Amino acid sequence: MHFEQDGDRLIIREGISQVWIEPWGPNSLRVRMTKETQMDANDWALEEKMPKTDATITYEEIDVTDPWYQTPEYEKYHQTGTQATLVNGKITAKISHEGWISFYNQKGELLTEEYWRNRNRINRYCVPLRVDARELKPIMGTNDFALTARFEAFDDEKIFGMGQYQEAHMNKKGATLELAHRNSQASVPFMVSSRGYGFFWNNPAIGTATFGTNKTEWHANSTKKLDYFITAGDTPAEIEAQYSLATGRTPMMPEYGMGYWQCKLRYRNQEELLAVAREHKKRGLPMDAIVIDFFHWTRQGDFRFEPRDWPDPAAMVKELKELGIELVVSVWPTIDEQSSNYGVMAENGYLVNADRCNAIHMTWMGNTTFYDATNPKAQQFVWEQCKEHYYDYGIRCFWLDEAEPEYGPYDFDNYRYYEGPAVQCTNRYPVGYAKGFYDGLKKEGETDIMSLVRCAWAGSQKYGVLTWSGDIYSSFRAMREQLQAGLSMGMAGIPWWTSDIGGFLGGNIADPHFKELLVRWFAWGAFCPVFRMHGERSPWYEREQEFINGVRQLTSGQDNEVWSFGEDNYEILKKYLFIRERLRPYIRECMKAASESGAPVMRPLFYDFPEDKDSWEIEDAYMFGPDLLVAPVMEEGVTERSVYLPKGAAWKDAYTKKTYEGGQRVTVPAPIDIIPVFMRDGKEYDIYE
Repeated sequence: MHFEQDGDRLIIREGISQVWIEPWGPNSLRVRMTKETQMDANDWALEEKMPKTDATITYEEIDVTDPWYQTPEYEKYHQTGTQATLVNGKITAKISHEGWISFYNQKGELLTEEYWRNRNRINRYCVPLRVDARELKPIMGTNDFALTARFEAFDDEKIFGMGQYQEAHMNKKGATLELAHRNSQASVPFMVSSRGYGFFWNNPAIGTATFGTNKTEWHANSTKKLDYFITAGDTPAEIEAQYSLATGRTPMMPEYGMGYWQCKLRYRNQEELLAVAREHKKRGLPMDAIVIDFFHWTRQGDFRFEPRDWPDPAAMVKELKELGIELVVSVWPTIDEQSSNYGVMAENGYLVNADRCNAIHMTWMGNTTFYDATNPKAQQFVWEQCKEHYYDYGIRCFWLDEAEPEYGPYDFDNYRYYEGPAVQCTNRYPVGYAKGFYDGLKKEGETDIMSLVRCAWAGSQKYGVLTWSGDIYSSFRAMREQLQAGLSMGMAGIPWWTSDIGGFLGGNIADPHFKELLVRWFAWGAFCPVFRMHGERSPWYEREQEFINGVRQLTSGQDNEVWSFGEDNYEILKKYLFIRERLRPYIRECMKAASESGAPVMRPLFYDFPEDKDSWEIEDAYMFGPDLLVAPVMEEGVTERSVYLPKGAAWKDAYTKKTYEGGQRVTVPAPIDIIPVFMRDGKEYDIYE
């Protein structure tokens, strides 16, 4: 093993392997490793141009004599070796004479270090297990590698972020996470550690991340290289700012995104949708966006309205704009084999291929294949279809559904993209999907760009992505899981997030238990980055099967408007519509901060109170921007709520108007029409009149 230096890049060479360590923005480093003659050129999510930093590299000769060999003839066996140190602001990488890396902050405190268990000369883990920290194991018969990177585990460490997983806990310590997208699962492999660093696994391959008690282990099933980013900061806010600088920051949210979005599965035709919008405005209720969901089209992949049900889209858009409502239209990446676009897309390589079997990926409402969102020409083709049949009518916001994509089954090793085998790059699919629409809208001169997308990976945020949590169940358990999912997405660098208010699957609008859930969820939705009603809503309407040109038409669930759940509940939902409106100036400032610094709009308590150790333990409440602490009611039949208030601030209950000193847990009233909200340090917001 020996060191080389190329400018401010430190290179470790050993045999055919090489490791690059270099500064990557303020207080941050990027580490890459390959066993090929040239380093793979993919930057993936680290494609932003980084500012130059004053990094330094130094070397030191040290005594590396192994005491195993010490004898009276000690001098005969005396050996020395070279260790290197790379300092970039608040982060320091120390590389031992054997090539193993440890990371420290500016105070000399260990952040994390590689896990190795080799008995080569001398180190503190001198054991004969022959376990390396970095492994690129060749996959026989290919030019690819199975990659594993190992780091030490620390008993005091808490780990946050990593994207969206349907599970109970925000702290991922002890968890094994699949690095893959599925419906309601979005892998965004950036973690923030309670030890004062952030770590981003810059690899879109299928794999796993395990945060065990014995070691932390990252694994990619098939790849060309190791690539990760590590950053040090005194606060979680500093860490998020440095990570978002490296992967890109979200634009400023369009004004309509900050209000109320009306949605259901599904408005079947133009008159049904307009009737809802008219009634909403007739009642004097605020609404900023209304959504046309799936199967409004002729066939999947035609990207156009069915003319029988949507006879005059231009007039529809015009009327909605006069009402102050933005129209959002669903787009699916599925191309039906009978679509007018299937032939040209297949001929030009715009579809995802299969390495074995046929290329049909879904058989729901037609035999369909996903378009290849990693192919820039395919992105452009799909955008051009949507421009002609949607944008030219005045539609500016798109709901990019099925963005994982939702393979049936998720046999990632069977699919192949323009960028390569799916097993190596499929996690970038939703990035390309969003980028195609972002680039198309930007080319048309649009500046307020926003797409509702069911999945995201690192870097998605810079393309104006609003991620929602997928087809979740209508239950209090699911609601609790969405809270940690939203907070984890924020900590993973995706600040625009929402869930289907009331859940997507199984909510019967006549069931009093569901009505209670919906009211509680709606109140919480008013304090989420985007406030959006949606759901399947059972039982589905029983209609005769309808066919147009031999294509079966989809029916719809029950009503899902604020007046659909009883007059008593209507008054509660109406109240939160106006609470959201009164908070709009505050939300606008939160969105501005997200755009300028990467600050999550909704974030765990420790984000704003890192010195309060108890705040790192709280998973049932959160900060909505810097001034509001929100404690959703996530249990049935509850009329009061225990809430922890972080120390270092005074907290005023927006409902009772009582003020508490932080650093204590309080029990406050939470009747069916109240979500506990606390205002920080004398800040006053007109929440409960």
